[in-house]
Amino acid sequence: MAISRSVTQSTNYAVVLGEISGPRRLPVIIGSTEAQAIAIAIEGMVGPRPMTHDLFKNTLQTLRAELREIIISDLREGVFFSRLVLDREGEIIEIDSRTSDALALATRFECPIYTYEDILENAGIELQSEDERDLEEQEMAEAGTQEEEEENLSKFNVGELNNMLQEVLNNENYEKAAEIRDELNRRGEN
Repeated sequence: MAISRSVTQSTNYAVVLGEISGPRRLPVIIGSTEAQAIAIAIEGMVGPRPMTHDLFKNTLQTLRAELREIIISDLREGVFFSRLVLDREGEIIEIDSRTSDALALATRFECPIYTYEDILENAGIELQSEDERDLEEQEMAEAGTQEEEEENLSKFNVGELNNMLQEVLNNENYEKAAEIRDELNRRGEN
């Protein structure tokens, strides 16, 4: 699973899901709130209070239900529909869900995400060698940008970084918090 800004919708993000044993990718457009929720879970960050998806996970666990898998079950007029498949003490329960929320939960439960062949055929894209080169070049450019951001953080002392970290966490800016955390980890201070 990878997240990037949507090329077609500048205020949204694209989550790109990869086929396990094939070259196809399924891009799913999501809002910035869900993108942030997914990024936080991928980075393993914990905020000062639980976000909605964390609350839902905690609720399911309290009720002894485990999220077993996500199924992207339908595609209608460009909109994906999904189901959460829960296991509650041996009873399988399926719940309708927005795909963006289902993906945010999948990152928290570390459960598999499935879809049907017809959805992959209709909405999937296949990476070819040229596309793969373009993707690699984009990743390298992003890595250069990340290095520049890390260099900027290297100008601050540990106390300043900790103050910045607390401030961005209070503002729920988890992307910047991850950058600061990484800088502190690089210095062995976290």
